[in-house]
Amino acid sequence: MTIRKLGSTSRYALAIIVTLLMLFPLYWLIITSFKSPAELKSAVPTFWPHEFTFSNYVDAFNKAPFLRYGLNTIIQTVGLVLLQVNVALFAAYAFAKGNFPLRDTLFVAVIAAMVVPEQVVFVPVYVMMSKLGWLDSFWALIIPNGASAYGIFLLRQAFKSVNNEVIEAARVDGSGRIHILYRILAPMAMPTVITVIIFKVISSWNSYFWPLVMTNTDNMRVLTVGIAMLKNSIGGGETLNFHLVMAGSVIVIAPIVLLFIFAQKYIITAMSNSTFK
Repeated sequence: MTIRKLGSTSRYALAIIVTLLMLFPLYWLIITSFKSPAELKSAVPTFWPHEFTFSNYVDAFNKAPFLRYGLNTIIQTVGLVLLQVNVALFAAYAFAKGNFPLRDTLFVAVIAAMVVPEQVVFVPVYVMMSKLGWLDSFWALIIPNGASAYGIFLLRQAFKSVNNEVIEAARVDGSGRIHILYRILAPMAMPTVITVIIFKVISSWNSYFWPLVMTNTDNMRVLTVGIAMLKNSIGGGETLNFHLVMAGSVIVIAPIVLLFIFAQKYIITAMSNSTFK
């Protein structure tokens, strides 16, 4: 075997090993959701259920109002996506094609906001939501997260790749800024726009901390918080409910996994065009 073939084989083997390591937690989640409580208590872990227990999913639905949690999650996700994408479009247009004082400095400030976790700022925002009377409502779930620094960054990079002559030609034809943004720039940067939408759907669907602190009733809880409540739905603690938690987790992540599988080509295209320039 030549050195070149040996190197190629080693790379493929390493890629397979890394892929298996990354997929193993997902595999363990799925098979655990089909195990019985008695099998989960076994001292020796099993890599395949002795008997598939489909009732775990039924029990998970019976122990928590998953339909209500799902509806709340959908409303939160749709509201956040609509607000964040539109705010990102306007901000990216200004940073990419606008000409105003401190433009680049303000953009650097937006980029810096990407590294600030929401746990740092949630106390003043929580106080603000309380004074407005928005706690335990969709307003508190959506409005404080209405801007996405990462979405602004991606769209700004995509808009900068559009030739200014296209915009000037549209202005000569009488197009205003709104028309240029939604009818020219957004369609030309559609892979990036779709990628931003996908990222926002995933982040909103998986959001846990913010809905946890902003809601306190079953009528407003989302799926991620509902799963956390599920582990305490039966007396005896988390261990007795582990099979239900895993079944609920599979229900939550299934739509996101399918979304990522069918939309990954848009993500790859957007990432290839998102170099800092």
